[in-house]
Amino acid sequence: MTDTANVPSMSGADDDLAIVRRIVAGDRPAFELLMRRHNRRLYRLARATLRDDAEAEDALQDAYLRAYRSLGQFRGDSALSTWLSRLVLNECYGRLRRHARRENVFPIVSSNTADIDIEAMHPSDSESPDSATARAEMRALIERKLDELPESFRTVFVLRSVEELSVEETAQCLDIAEATVRSRHFRAKSLLRESLARDIDLAGSELFGFAGARCDRIVANVMSRIDKRSESSQAD
Repeated sequence: MTDTANVPSMSGADDDLAIVRRIVAGDRPAFELLMRRHNRRLYRLARATLRDDAEAEDALQDAYLRAYRSLGQFRGDSALSTWLSRLVLNECYGRLRRHARRENVFPIVSSNTADIDIEAMHPSDSESPDSATARAEMRALIERKLDELPESFRTVFVLRSVEELSVEETAQCLDIAEATVRSRHFRAKSLLRESLARDIDLAGSELFGFAGARCDRIVANVMSRIDKRSESSQAD
């Protein structure tokens, strides 16, 4: 995924509507600009919905193709980011329904269905290898825990806590009430904290492990020193 930080600087004239007009007029490079501007948020939305990296990439690409074909119908009644988000969600829900049919399982998805800074867990150039590894492991743990949340909570959490959208923006993207966004976000954070707390409690019993070779080594060393002291006393 290309981060928005890598997007070339844009003047005020290069807002979303201006980009859309350029694309509709046949300016294909402008569509690349559009994708780079919205890539990260839309990928995270797809990933939160589908819980699979490769599937999320495929869904995002298909949604972009649909957007490219449909941009002439975009009138700016909603934000372009909202319009794109709904296209991505529709693509994701379609994939979930098809998968459910293949598995003969009824799909539990609907388009009306401890803040943790995941972005800050990317290693910096100045970090030691151990620190970078620890951060990567923590990020992977949180992503696994997010995948365990119900889809409706997961998508709200990603948009609110990871992408830092407002309640209003999140409600528009998911086509749900703002009160629903607040309740799902609160519940998602509670479930995530509880799940992480359980793992921390389990890990606590395994900290500073002592069994096995370490125990044997300490016992052997102490007994050896006792034996040496005893021999020294007898010599005196």
